[in-house]
Amino acid sequence: MLLGTPAAPADAAESSLFRGTRQFPETALWNDSADPAELVRSIGFGAVGATCNPVIAYTAISKHLDEWAPRIARIAAENPTWGESQIGWRAVEELSIQAAKLLEPAFQASGGRNGRLSVQTDPRLHRDADALVEQAVRFSLLAENIIVKIPATAVGIRAIEEATYRGVSINVTVSFTVPQAVQAAEAIERGLDRRAADGLPEREFGSVVTIMGGRLDDWLKQVASTQRLLIEPGYLDWAGVAALKRAYAIFQERGYRARVLSAAFRNGLQWSELLGGDLVVSPPFDWQLRINENELPVVRRIDVPVDERIIAELSKISDFCRAYEPDGMTVEEFDDFGATRATLRQFLDADAQLDALVRDILIPAP
Repeated sequence: MLLGTPAAPADAAESSLFRGTRQFPETALWNDSADPAELVRSIGFGAVGATCNPVIAYTAISKHLDEWAPRIARIAAENPTWGESQIGWRAVEELSIQAAKLLEPAFQASGGRNGRLSVQTDPRLHRDADALVEQAVRFSLLAENIIVKIPATAVGIRAIEEATYRGVSINVTVSFTVPQAVQAAEAIERGLDRRAADGLPEREFGSVVTIMGGRLDDWLKQVASTQRLLIEPGYLDWAGVAALKRAYAIFQERGYRARVLSAAFRNGLQWSELLGGDLVVSPPFDWQLRINENELPVVRRIDVPVDERIIAELSKISDFCRAYEPDGMTVEEFDDFGATRATLRQFLDADAQLDALVRDILIPAP
């Protein structure tokens, strides 16, 4: 019986995830959701962290309105001058604190390298580095094991360095490409070096640099369709994996203190092709169930390069070259990359949906 089946205890089955976390403990499993019910089950698979974003937070709250509607009403009653956005974000904070508590054992056991719960900065602040930093500092104080998401945009890269300097553990988000990952890692290095130069306390920040591999795949499929390019069937499912493997190799070569994190799952390759690496894989909970149900192989493949024929075929798409080469884009070009614009818009839409949900609770339709 597979892990995730209701009748099986979490520690009794030989699922792909459970075997992977035992055989390759350096490859950390994080749950791509802060939903406490999902996180408890994911911890049973070996998860030692969790990530969240505006879409995930909205989904978690809207799925459990029997619990969250009265909590949101209480937040509003305690803060009578607050608008929908402030109330909604306080609910996100409470969700995050609740989830972070579940990860405290992994945080203590790893000395802070794992056991982290990600909270994302408000995407409406994406043009204001100072505002991103101030919110990141605030979120970092919610719990000892909070890690804060800041986007890998031109403004975000500046905020990442400053927030790191101010003691915030960072999860770089809205990041899809090797150049974004490299520049974000460099920003974290600068922040850590500034702390050391100023004699600030050294500790394990546990910072990670996300590459949303599946969203890179999504964007390149859209580009190929728009440009009427015929790419070999199945090859476009390797683009995100190729970017993750290349970024990982660079991080290892250069000794960056942050780890690569794989997110935005679209296929099983984004699990199986990264096993054995000192990095984080963060599938949504349903993808964890799928991996287990299909018994994906547990074999070290992080060092196995993507087939050169696949890379050559993908290189017909100029945006793949921009995403795959470490110097494929300048920092100033990050904001205009198609996947960046699409994801920022989706996150902003989720903010608007959370506002509307709060409004419906406070002012029900007649």
